[in-house]
Amino acid sequence: MSVLDVSRPAINPPITQSAIMVEAERWLGTPYCHQAARRGVGADCLGLVVGVWQAVSGTKVALTRANTRAWARHAKGEPLLDGLRQVLVECPVGDAQPGDVLALRWRHTWPASHLSILMDDETMIHAYEGGQVVRSHLAPWVSHAAAAFVFPISL
Repeated sequence: MSVLDVSRPAINPPITQSAIMVEAERWLGTPYCHQAARRGVGADCLGLVVGVWQAVSGTKVALTRANTRAWARHAKGEPLLDGLRQVLVECPVGDAQPGDVLALRWRHTWPASHLSILMDDETMIHAYEGGQVVRSHLAPWVSHAAAAFVFPISL
């Protein structure tokens, strides 16, 4: 099962880090909704990343996801990271820049299951279960970082 299934048309104009951050900020306050990806209506962490990508690239992204919220506790391997590797460009966590996607683990022994978008003020924007899309300080999350990804310039 792939986490993301995407068609691959050319992006024009190219995605910029600035455009990603501006769009991510537009999602602040969107209510948390499992498996949703609609600004102002509802989004989970993957939906936020996909929604931002769709807005800045014009590329339609179809999602294939696990049905349950607790999927990571029972997953084998790294299904979220494997899916992201199909459509984003992985980079070392230490090289992640504002506008990049940070994949996080809730526990060090669990697969990565949470996503955020890094901002230029040492914060991140993410969809918080039971709440909404929020901006959080990055420092408490750094030890949970599993991988980082850059949106591709073109698909």
